[in-house]
Amino acid sequence: MLKNIEKLEGNMVKLTIEISAEDFKAAIKSVYQKNKAQYSVPGFRKGKVPQAMIEKMYGEGIFYNDALDIALPQSYAAALDSEEGKDVQVVARPEIEIVEIGKDQPVVYTATVAVEPEVTLGAYKDLGIEKKAVEVTDDDIQAELEKEQKKNARTITVEDRAVAEGDTVNIDYAGFVGDEQFEGGTAEGQDLKIGSHSFIDTFEDQLVGKNIGDEVEVNVTFPEEYHAENLAGQPAVFKVKINGIKAEELPELNDEFASEISDFETLDEYKESLKETVAARKQDAADRDYEDEVLKKAVENASMDIPQPMIEAEAEQMVNEYAQQLSYQGLSIDMYCQYMNTTKEQMAKDNETVAAERIKSRLTLKAIAAAENVEVSDEELTAELQKMADAYKMELAEVEKMIGDAYKNQIRDDLSLQKALKIITE
Repeated sequence: MLKNIEKLEGNMVKLTIEISAEDFKAAIKSVYQKNKAQYSVPGFRKGKVPQAMIEKMYGEGIFYNDALDIALPQSYAAALDSEEGKDVQVVARPEIEIVEIGKDQPVVYTATVAVEPEVTLGAYKDLGIEKKAVEVTDDDIQAELEKEQKKNARTITVEDRAVAEGDTVNIDYAGFVGDEQFEGGTAEGQDLKIGSHSFIDTFEDQLVGKNIGDEVEVNVTFPEEYHAENLAGQPAVFKVKINGIKAEELPELNDEFASEISDFETLDEYKESLKETVAARKQDAADRDYEDEVLKKAVENASMDIPQPMIEAEAEQMVNEYAQQLSYQGLSIDMYCQYMNTTKEQMAKDNETVAAERIKSRLTLKAIAAAENVEVSDEELTAELQKMADAYKMELAEVEKMIGDAYKNQIRDDLSLQKALKIITE
């Protein structure tokens, strides 16, 4: 039960909430039933020790913490759903403080929460920002052609010349600091693309001009921030043997090339197609840049006081989003943190400035949607859900059942923000 709402500074609110004696007693009973087999008391079979006996031996509060884990989230959600609490727009996890707790009496606690700040809009229409004109140059087309050339290049073995930039060399090497060979600095049959800068310092540069069979001493210095502390900042020598050289042979840009990689018979026709593709891509980028500039200006003209917990929650969400992206590549966020010598907490801290900007943009668009009486119809929501169904090759009814009402409301909110963005950009 929500007993009191106290507004604090900085868009923070303190809620005083009560868990009834009956609900807390029921939670304690549930914890006892779940854990009673863990307790052994002389004279009682294991799992048959009465609750009162356990409380007498270990203290009345033996089950309190676990009972709170059950009863507190339920009471907190009920308080926010109540008539008095429904207008409290919580935007971060609460800070809980127990005020009163005891056997056969209500539990009273406070939940200090950050709430969504009020936004005072400034000018958000006719902001004097113009779209940049899109132009496709000959250099743009040439760059696209070169990409296709590289995609369709074939690898050839080189035997009649020295190593050149862009070649892939096969090498054996052993690394030394002073006279001692160091761990992890040895390999045989290693492929290395010259110019990739995948090896430290000027390692690759010193192989240019060398020939197959040459044995080369490559002098490098490890970076000061190198992950192996015993090598960081140290000069080293790699004894390298060049086993072989391979190079990419690019196809000639002509009508035959165009007909092989596209539906066009001539290179000129293919170039015209590329021009349309590049123009569309540049236009999309220009549209996004324009939207970003307009929204940025609208945000600058608005004012709001964002509570710090809201920023921290958003920054944490950004880390979770990145962790999801990593998982698609078969990596975990913990592996990433170990490799980058950081932590999830530090990543979140580093994201706080960007997180604040994301919040400001979202709240500004939300305020604009309210000011412009933006509504999202059921038909518009259904159309968006149908896109999801088509993308996942599912029936619409399956998608609606899978995502539930909460996610539907989130989609409706997102569509509302998109409409608000369209209003200010048009």
